[in-house]
Amino acid sequence: MTTTAPRLGTALARLLILAAALLGTLLAGAAPASAHAALTGSDPKDGAVVAAAPKEVNLTFSEQVAMSTDSIRVLDPAGRRADTGEILNLCSGSIVRYGVALRAGLPDGTYTVAWQTVSADSHPISGAFTFSIGAPSTTSVALPDRAAGGGLVGTLYGIARYVSYAGFAVLVGGGAFVLACWPRGASVRPVQQTVVRGWLTLTGATLVMLLLRNPYTGSGELSDAFDLAGLKSVLETKTGAALTSRLLLLGAAALFVAVLFGAYARRTDPKEKKDLAFGLGLGGTVVAAGIAGTWALAEHASTGIQPGIAMPVDILHLLAVAAWLGGLTVLLVSLYKAPSVDRSAIERFSKVAFGSVAVLAATGLYQSWRQVGSWSALTGTRYGQLLLVKIGLMCVLIGIAWISRRWTQRLADPKPAEETEETAQAAQAEETDQTEAEEAEEADETTGATAPAESAESASTSDPERAAQLARQRAAVATARRKRERDADPERAGLRRSVLTEAAVAVVLLAVTTVLTSTEPGRTEEEAGRGGTAASGPAAVPDRPVDIRLPFDTGGVDGKGIVRLSLDPGRTGANALHLFVERPNGKPLDVPEIKVALTLEAKDVGPLPVAPDRIQTGHWSASGVQIPMPGEWRIQVTVRTSEIDQTTIEKNVKIG
Repeated sequence: MTTTAPRLGTALARLLILAAALLGTLLAGAAPASAHAALTGSDPKDGAVVAAAPKEVNLTFSEQVAMSTDSIRVLDPAGRRADTGEILNLCSGSIVRYGVALRAGLPDGTYTVAWQTVSADSHPISGAFTFSIGAPSTTSVALPDRAAGGGLVGTLYGIARYVSYAGFAVLVGGGAFVLACWPRGASVRPVQQTVVRGWLTLTGATLVMLLLRNPYTGSGELSDAFDLAGLKSVLETKTGAALTSRLLLLGAAALFVAVLFGAYARRTDPKEKKDLAFGLGLGGTVVAAGIAGTWALAEHASTGIQPGIAMPVDILHLLAVAAWLGGLTVLLVSLYKAPSVDRSAIERFSKVAFGSVAVLAATGLYQSWRQVGSWSALTGTRYGQLLLVKIGLMCVLIGIAWISRRWTQRLADPKPAEETEETAQAAQAEETDQTEAEEAEEADETTGATAPAESAESASTSDPERAAQLARQRAAVATARRKRERDADPERAGLRRSVLTEAAVAVVLLAVTTVLTSTEPGRTEEEAGRGGTAASGPAAVPDRPVDIRLPFDTGGVDGKGIVRLSLDPGRTGANALHLFVERPNGKPLDVPEIKVALTLEAKDVGPLPVAPDRIQTGHWSASGVQIPMPGEWRIQVTVRTSEIDQTTIEKNVKIG
């Protein structure tokens, strides 16, 4: 048994307006694309006042970033460049730190540090802070009001990202719906148009993102979208490679669509059609997973903890979303525009949707743990709050899907014979009444007598106005007939309403997902907050170095003494280390070797080895000793006084 396609009515318009309003409210309240890497510390610190000009300015980030020659700029009070433009890579292990060398002989005053870079998950980040040499002063530097990734370019890029997700869902989900649920739909024109439009949408959005990528991560000027040099630099980045790969895979997807709606739709032999369906299913899955992988390789999943697990999970998540929401879109179009939809197709899609929800629940749980990390981040960060909204929408969507599943089950249940007979009699009686009414109406509008068919045909041919009137009457009769058929099958009408509502909620859910991918994860935001708290606050003037005395005894001849250790300026960033080895009477002691190790147990950092150079008898030194973050550091000093006599002494010091 099949269902007829009703005309779109006011209910559809109201639901679409509601969905658009919810989407607009969501996007209006969304902040610009936030950083996924965060600045966790700097040297000098924000607002610090230092006694002498530092040799360099260092920035520490929560994850890896892409630095260019102009990523860090230091401006003097008059707005002139105070740095040399030489970016220093100071990364060590899990510590992501970059710096820029300063010019010599900088005068006292307030200096502005402006930085802009791209985080490992493709989102631009920027910021600025000030520090002062000697004493604060007035400054003429005006910081930009617009954050990286904002403005018109940021808005257009965000729209393109949303549209690309929607196009992917319709393309992949629509193809899967035809192959797995409704093979006859391959020859249905509205289904073909929907899937092809999904391909066109995803392709167009990808091209727009590729062109906007340079101004999105750089100047923010729309005119730079056609800068060939900028486009070339974009193609050399990870995101540019992902977008280019997506375009190549979309070429393969175009071939898949052509075969699906061409050779596959025309096949009549069951065995040949089954074999072709297997090939299309296998190839389509590979292409769809590849397209989903272009998101996983360039965004959230590629950075942070457990990327080797996160990327396959992200691909599964995207494929499940497409199978559910894309298939739902094609089903909705089929219910309203296709001549008929098989019951078996609706039942099979119900099973596919149930499996997709199960995959979404499992992968979403892992992604939530990975990106949020704690209950406080779930409720206290923007990412966590958006995630709660998404979970709520998912619950609503699952509830509506459950209602749709009930309607599907009712469609599949056979009706009692008595009910069928009564329905048929009522329909026949209604049709008889309608026919009589139509005949009476036609008789009133004509001469009042029943003319032969030949006379009516000749009259309509000779009188165009009369022919138009008859055409309008036939259209009205056809509309009334379709309305009777629709009203006579409440199960199908209920299914259409529930699927339409499900699609409207899915539009808003997709918008929330898009905003989530542009928002700093809760885990990163909390880490940045802790780092920012530790890194903020002015430093004392003058900076006081760390000075400690460490008595030692190696047990051998001339093995007793004292090590005086000095760490200057005694704060995060680059420090100068000096070691003075003395005998108990205070005279210098010449030792063959001395080593230092720094450990921050609270953060599982270290031990960071330091190998000082011998300057003279009893004096050892090392420059550029990096202290990556503040805290209670354990300093271990190993002193060797002979080939076999050595000892290790240690002391905890607080470095802020």
